[in-house]
Amino acid sequence: MRKIVFYGGISLDGYLADESHSLQWLFDADDGTPMNYDSFIETIDTTVMGRKTFEETLTYTKGENPYPGKTNFIFSRKMQYTTDDFISISEDPVAFLNEWRKKEGKDIWIVGGGKLLKPLLEADMIDEWWIQFTPILLGKGIRLFEEGNYRNQLELIEVNKFGQFGELHLRKKNLK
Repeated sequence: MRKIVFYGGISLDGYLADESHSLQWLFDADDGTPMNYDSFIETIDTTVMGRKTFEETLTYTKGENPYPGKTNFIFSRKMQYTTDDFISISEDPVAFLNEWRKKEGKDIWIVGGGKLLKPLLEADMIDEWWIQFTPILLGKGIRLFEEGNYRNQLELIEVNKFGQFGELHLRKKNLK
């Protein structure tokens, strides 16, 4: 069965984005030091994101698909946006991903969205994590981990430093 993984950067105080959903603070911390993104992206063939993450991503890519050659899903109850590059999904993410992970293929990347992530955490579906911490305290914004009914035990695999980013690689305990 395919793994469901999270890969993404957050502020030191746990925010994915600032109050206006902007990620500029994340890009401002990037000093050009190569990270492991290129090797990571080769391990996945599917991306999954919430609508707000999708909209913010398109802002930074000037409307271009940031994940060409991948199957890209956007979970949204409001937007129906299906093109050759992106497919909108309005059904329950847990049920959808439980079925999708049974299909042949590489890993499935949860790109972002605290609202999307919460039901996946409650169903204990995230198999591995790559979280890049940025040395900034935002104070408020969009949290990676929303309050919820979950308690997931993780195992620390590796800690890396990439310029101003610290990265934790974790996996679900007892997953090999």
